[in-house]
Amino acid sequence: MRRTFVVLVGLLVSLLVPVSAEAGRGGFPPGFLWGVSVDGFEHEGSFPDSNWTRYARAGGSRDPYADSADFRHRYRSDLKLAHSLGVTTFRTSVEWARVEPRPGKYDWKEIHYYDDLVRRMRSYGMRPILELSHFVHPGWVADQGAWTNQRTVDQWLRFARFIVNRYKSDKKHKGEQAIWITFNEASYYILDELRNKGLTLAQVPTMQANLIKAHRAAYDMIHRVDPGAPVTASVAWSTILNPLFDDALFNHVTDKIDFIGLDYYLGSSLLNASVVLALTGEYWRIRPEPDGLYHVLRNYHRRFPKLPFFILENGANTDNGKPQADGYTRSQFIRDHLYWVQRAQQEGIRVLGYSYWSLIDGYEWGSYRPRFGLYTVNVRTDPALRRRPTPAAADYRAIIRRNGLPSGYRPVKPPAWCTVQDPLATCFGITPTPPLP
Repeated sequence: MRRTFVVLVGLLVSLLVPVSAEAGRGGFPPGFLWGVSVDGFEHEGSFPDSNWTRYARAGGSRDPYADSADFRHRYRSDLKLAHSLGVTTFRTSVEWARVEPRPGKYDWKEIHYYDDLVRRMRSYGMRPILELSHFVHPGWVADQGAWTNQRTVDQWLRFARFIVNRYKSDKKHKGEQAIWITFNEASYYILDELRNKGLTLAQVPTMQANLIKAHRAAYDMIHRVDPGAPVTASVAWSTILNPLFDDALFNHVTDKIDFIGLDYYLGSSLLNASVVLALTGEYWRIRPEPDGLYHVLRNYHRRFPKLPFFILENGANTDNGKPQADGYTRSQFIRDHLYWVQRAQQEGIRVLGYSYWSLIDGYEWGSYRPRFGLYTVNVRTDPALRRRPTPAAADYRAIIRRNGLPSGYRPVKPPAWCTVQDPLATCFGITPTPPLP
C-alpha cells in the first residue's frame, strides 16, 4: 500500500513539473545517433536452413520467401542508400544459421560477407548495431530442441564470442565501436516459436530461462572482449500486455544492460481498439499513437532512471505501399514520433539515438504486404527488386541534416486519450502539445 501511494504521488508531481522550453532549443543534442535498420532473415534472402526457413516453407497463408529483398547480394548499394541519408548507425543481425550452418562448421564465404558488411559500415562512418539473435536459429538447433536444450545456450555463446571477437573495435575504428544486441524482442521470439509449433506451452519457461542465462553470460563476455561497447537486449512495447512481455527477459536482466533498447509501434489508449489487428498481421490498419512513445519513455524512466534509451525500431507501414486511408504519411509518422522523443528529452530523459525501421521493405515474418521501407521494394512483382525512394527518405534526410525538427513544429496526430502507460496525465487532462521552441 505504501509503495502504491508513493508511486501515485510521484506521478502527480511529474504532471506539475513544467516542460523546459530551453532544453529543446537546437533540436537533438550533439552526438545524437541517427540510424536505419534491416534484419538478416527479413531482408538478406538466399537463407540457409533455419527455423524460419522451415516456417516459410510450411505455406498456409504465408508468402513464399524467395530471395526477399536480396540484401545479401545488394548490401553495397543499400549501404550507399543509408549513407546518403546521413545516418551514423546501421543496424542488422549477424545470422547464426548463415555463419554456422552445421554444428561446429563455419561457412567462411558467409563470414567474409559479414566482414565486408561491417567494414563498409565503418568506412561510411556508421556505428554497427549488431544483433546476435533476431528470432532465427539454425535448422540443426531446431532439431535438437532449440532453446529448450541447455546445449543451445553453450553453442550460441560460442557463436556470440566468435562474432564479438571478429567485430570488436580497435584503435582504427574506436569511433565506430559496435553496439551489441543479444536478443531482439525475446517476448516475440518465444511467442513466434509457440505460434509456429517450434515450442509447446509447457516448454515456454525453459526457453525463457535459457534466454536469460544466455544474455547474462553474453553481457559479461562482450564487456571482456570489447570493453566499453554498449550492450542490451531490445524490448518491444506491447500495449496492455507489456508487463507480461517485459517479464520474458527484460525484467530479469536490467542489471546486465547498458541502455534500454526500445522498439515502439503500438499505442495503448483505451479508445484505440485497432491494436488488436496486430494479431491478424494487418499492421497498416492500426492507428498510430506517436504520443505513446513519450509516455512509454517516461514509464520506463521512472522505473530505471539511470538507464538511457535508444529507439531501435520505430516505423510506419503501408498496405503494399498504398497511401493510408486517413492520408497520414510516413514522413508525418517519423516527425510526430520524433517530436515526442524531443519532448521526453526536454524533461531530462536521455535518448542516445533513433533508428528507423526499415531502410528497405522485406519479408515481415510471413508476408510481403506490410511495407516499412524508406525505399520500397516490390518483391512479389518486380524481379529486379528495384529500390524506389518514398517521400520519407528525403524528409528523414532533412531531419538528420538539421539534427531535429523545425522550431515551432506541432505533431499532426493529436495526443490519444487515456493511455495505460500514464493514466493520470492522459485520462484527467490531455497532455499538451506546445510547439517546439
